[in-house]
Amino acid sequence: MCGIVCAFDLKQKTEILRPQILEMSKKIRHRGPDWSGIFDNDKAILAHERLAIVDPASGKQPLFSKDKRLILAANGEIYNHRELRKQFDGKYEFQTQSDC
Repeated sequence: MCGIVCAFDLKQKTEILRPQILEMSKKIRHRGPDWSGIFDNDKAILAHERLAIVDPASGKQPLFSKDKRLILAANGEIYNHRELRKQFDGKYEFQTQSDC
């Protein structure tokens, strides 16, 4: 199971909170030892510890929408992801081969 740590609606500067979020993320790294990813801006910090089951090479998170407006970190498994890919083939450009 992956691990996710988030801070939203920040009242302090990201530079102050980011080290704290990274320390929190380290505490749950055993849940996702395969990849550590982080996103931050002036409103939020999002850290993800990944347990790679599907597509270990390119399934890194957080994920970003094409226009970079939406950021996602997820834990879960989509069992029918191959069928969904076929359904959306040509309609959506997938960024990874992961099930997320």
